Amino acid sequence: MGKWVFAVSMLWSYLWFCQYMLIWYSDIPEEVTYFKERYDHYMTGMWAIFACNFAIPFYVLIARDAKRNVKFLWRVGVIIFITHFLDLYMAVIPGTVHGHLEWGMGEHGHHITFAWWFEIGMFLGFLGLFIMIVTNALSKARLIPVNHPYLNESENHSI
Repeated sequence: MGKWVFAVSMLWSYLWFCQYMLIWYSDIPEEVTYFKERYDHYMTGMWAIFACNFAIPFYVLIARDAKRNVKFLWRVGVIIFITHFLDLYMAVIPGTVHGHLEWGMGEHGHHITFAWWFEIGMFLGFLGLFIMIVTNALSKARLIPVNHPYLNESENHSI
């Protein structure tokens, strides 16, 4: 599982960089505005997402022991999951609210508005959909192959 988390994190980073590089190199005004909006108002969020989706998983999961520690891998997975949600959030919100995002606070900064509950609800919906899809897929297949000739060797494997 640790190798998969590491590989998917690297794949996401590669795809994100390829998208950025194509948009930057082509310099088409309709496409450059996507990153221009994020540079102007959400640069901290972009760097935080980059760090949590690429830099942190790369440096902490490059060691073999880290990929085999279930508790540590669980924590890294939660961080990656939350920042993938933030990545999707950053793909939509800056283009719709531009520089006027208030993060759930009211006009004067002291009233909690409906938007705050909506943001949390969207995250919980995202989490619930993810759990439903994963558990549904896992329930349809055997996770341990029955009568496989090398099953005993793989269960007792150590390096």
